[in-house]
Amino acid sequence: MEIFSLLLKTIALRPYVFVFLTAFLLSAARLIGWRRTGYFLGITWLVALLCEFSSTRTGIPFGWYHYTGSTVGQELYISDIPFMDSLSFPFLLYASYCMAMAFLLPASGAGNTRFGIGIIRMQFPLAARTSWPVAVLTILFFAFIDIIIDPVALRGERWFLGQIYYYPEPGTHFGVPVANYIGWAIVGFLSLRAYLPLDRKLQQTDTPPGSVTGRVLLGCGLYYGVLIFNLTVTFWIGESLLGMTGLLIYLPLTVLLALRVLGCLPLQVKED
Repeated sequence: MEIFSLLLKTIALRPYVFVFLTAFLLSAARLIGWRRTGYFLGITWLVALLCEFSSTRTGIPFGWYHYTGSTVGQELYISDIPFMDSLSFPFLLYASYCMAMAFLLPASGAGNTRFGIGIIRMQFPLAARTSWPVAVLTILFFAFIDIIIDPVALRGERWFLGQIYYYPEPGTHFGVPVANYIGWAIVGFLSLRAYLPLDRKLQQTDTPPGSVTGRVLLGCGLYYGVLIFNLTVTFWIGESLLGMTGLLIYLPLTVLLALRVLGCLPLQVKED
């Protein structure tokens, strides 16, 4: 009963995390099915939790950092790690996975034309979605979004997150050590290294036939939802330089994504 009570308190304290988590569950189930969604969630959460447990004790892989414990009794902890923190990794990795697939899945010509604008029809072959190019691009998108998230989270005492962790030796990127971003890449790599071979082994009957453009773009929407939330907080607390850095990073990526979805980039094409 105490754990259940703390879980309810966690939801009340961090509702935005559970909004994003719910969006992940619903959008992922539409694209990869509930079974794969469960595996993706479980694998990534466990990898993230173990890496956080290790890093707060050995400095590997994120570098040295410590949770303050300021919210003990207000939210659920696993050992000294807030439950909501490691729970964020699965939906961020899935959103990054969708971003990578949006660029690299094979596609045919426009399937929907509205106001004279056509949107490509992405296919969902097993070989493409579990390929190394998709995995590598996923890891890059995963580490990139933390360039926005971690500096603003580090300033949590200035907004409703609270000061939940700190680095004993502040890093060069707005106080965040470069090792932290390397650690995120490692979490992404280990999680995909476990999930993608499993995807190849599972039966393919619960994956959608035909075009998956809309389903993939739902995951991209989750990615941009998290990004916009964090950029909004960044500007709200007066960190204009940090916010502008994020905008400059993502503006060209957003333009490239739009060009890809509209069929303006000469990428791999698969005929229906």
